Amino acid sequence: MEKIKVLFVCVHNSARSQMAEAFVNNLAGDRFIAESAGIEPGKLNPYVVKIMSEIGIDISSNRTKDVFEFVKAGKRFSFVITVCEREAAEKCPIFLGISKRLEWSFRDPSKLSGTEDEILEQTRIIRDEIKTQVVNWINEVDK
Repeated sequence: MEKIKVLFVCVHNSARSQMAEAFVNNLAGDRFIAESAGIEPGKLNPYVVKIMSEIGIDISSNRTKDVFEFVKAGKRFSFVITVCEREAAEKCPIFLGISKRLEWSFRDPSKLSGTEDEILEQTRIIRDEIKTQVVNWINEVDK
């Protein structure tokens, strides 16, 4: 059986899309292949690396990728899922052969403020929201 290919897109590919990719590959890598990319790739968010490692998922060696590299390469995905604000999601390019495009909006961890502990706690909340959304989506697609 061919795996379902999914691309998660966000602005910088530094946090939300990285977490979503990691959750899909970790929870359903036998049925799905997830990748992630950004509209304007940045640097991997160190808070996200830390809070993902707390739950046993190491993304420290991930690199941020440019979504337009995927377009130029002619990659095809069954799903392209944006995980950023609607305004940014509208800048996402169109991929040929997509059967479904979804928009999931999550707060941007790079815009959080407060002490380090407060930022980590808010980032954990976003992580858990993304995980819940991914689990629900996997269950829906698997029906």
